[in-house]
Amino acid sequence: MELQSNNLNTFRILYIIKGVLTLLGSLILLGYLIFIYSYTSETNSIPSADIGVQSILAIVLGIGFLICLIVGILSLLAAKYIGQARNYTFVLVVAILSCLSGILGILLGVFTIIEINKPHVKILFDQKK
Repeated sequence: MELQSNNLNTFRILYIIKGVLTLLGSLILLGYLIFIYSYTSETNSIPSADIGVQSILAIVLGIGFLICLIVGILSLLAAKYIGQARNYTFVLVVAILSCLSGILGILLGVFTIIEINKPHVKILFDQKK
């Protein structure tokens, strides 16, 4: 049987890059969140309308931080599993979730789905169960 090549190592590296960039984005959101709280604690005479806007902004930033943190961790785990050719379903789900994060995420997710559905790559995942 002839050994067929695959691009799993390339996708592993791309998911590591995506995970690190997403985690850096979550740190930026956390920085904005800390800035909002430090700004509200420094100024004692804030009109009540500003407090409502700042509360909504803090909630949106907090939710964005959590989503970026979760997606970053999932991307790093997918990179680990792609490198080990394990957990086919997990990698497939993360590739689908990656399609929700902009044009680069769409490209990475679609090409990952195409690659892991190739018969010779699917056999690699099945052997490692």
